[in-house]
Amino acid sequence: MTADPYNKQYLMTAGPTPLPPAVSQVMAEPILFHRAPAFVEVYARVLQNIKKVFLTENDVLCFASSGSGGMESAASNLIRPGEPVVVARCGKFGERWKELAEAYGAEITDLDVEWGAKVEPEALERALADSNGARVVFTTLSETSTGVVNDIKALAEVAHAAGALIAVDAVSGLGATPIRQDEWGVDVVVSGSQKALMCPPGLGFASPNQAALDFAAESPGRRYYFDWGRTVKGQRKDPPDSPFTPAVTLFSALDVALALIEEEGIENVFERHRLLARATREAGKGLDLELFGPEDENASVVTAFKVPEGIDGSAVQKTMRDKYGVTIAGGQNQLKGKIVRIAHCGYFGAFDILTTIGALEMTLSELGADVELGAGVGAAQRVFLEAGVPVHA
Repeated sequence: MTADPYNKQYLMTAGPTPLPPAVSQVMAEPILFHRAPAFVEVYARVLQNIKKVFLTENDVLCFASSGSGGMESAASNLIRPGEPVVVARCGKFGERWKELAEAYGAEITDLDVEWGAKVEPEALERALADSNGARVVFTTLSETSTGVVNDIKALAEVAHAAGALIAVDAVSGLGATPIRQDEWGVDVVVSGSQKALMCPPGLGFASPNQAALDFAAESPGRRYYFDWGRTVKGQRKDPPDSPFTPAVTLFSALDVALALIEEEGIENVFERHRLLARATREAGKGLDLELFGPEDENASVVTAFKVPEGIDGSAVQKTMRDKYGVTIAGGQNQLKGKIVRIAHCGYFGAFDILTTIGALEMTLSELGADVELGAGVGAAQRVFLEAGVPVHA
């Protein structure tokens, strides 16, 4: 059956996220040889410009992988078999740090926080005290499964006071909510291309500071492709080089996306995300939907709502996708069917939110929830109008 050309689709998940047209278009150009001057110029420019999103002067190491590859690079370089680490997690994606630590043979002190809550600095302090001298803490900036954003600055201070490094999964958060790596002294930040960086999946990143690089160098071996020392050596060459064939088309896409971010200004990017999140939360209040997790202006990656009593969240997700063309995310694990998640990280503007809320209102009404049509959309509209910005921003 031929797809209906007038059935527009809206992707409102936290990854992959929609692509700006200019990013899509550059990927249709002829592929470049990765050692040709034309690509080396792109590669060098990306290596410099991506630092501005990480807010760092560190080398940002690039791998052809998903964001999980960036996480595994941190695990393979920082974990030593049999030695203690702390994993501080508060949701589905924080569990990945634990799984990686298990895979690399660490002795794990597992700080498992209730889903919907943050990792508190005091809890991390206690976990470190109980950890038999852990020298590395693994945690998450934006827990995509719940919408919670952790206070990484405070957690880094606790880790350093205990003599430990801190490695942060910023796969969904980078470029959407601040993580000021150098200012906050975060030792390692990892991320991926398919979320707020407005690119397709396929690039993983790790930004280790010198302390993390030195710690990794003390224990070589047990890694090859993700070896930080090998990648740093190549990227610091003049001109820079990759030890393995880079994903040249994705680098071209990232080059364009980073230029768009620079044109907007990273602080303006953060403010746009805060505005979209605030409008989404206010729309939920207009519909009497309960926010899942604490209200936090920096929780600007994804907003999670509890579904009304008697409504199946999976049915909300399916109806919005199949009938209205709006794809949102549902709950995972024990939250399956209990929450819905609306993302606003990356190439999103006000009308994406208004369209999504409109579809959510109609879906909830169709499924039997007592909602006032237009109440959520109106609440979001007021946020955008009161902010005094163009609604297409």
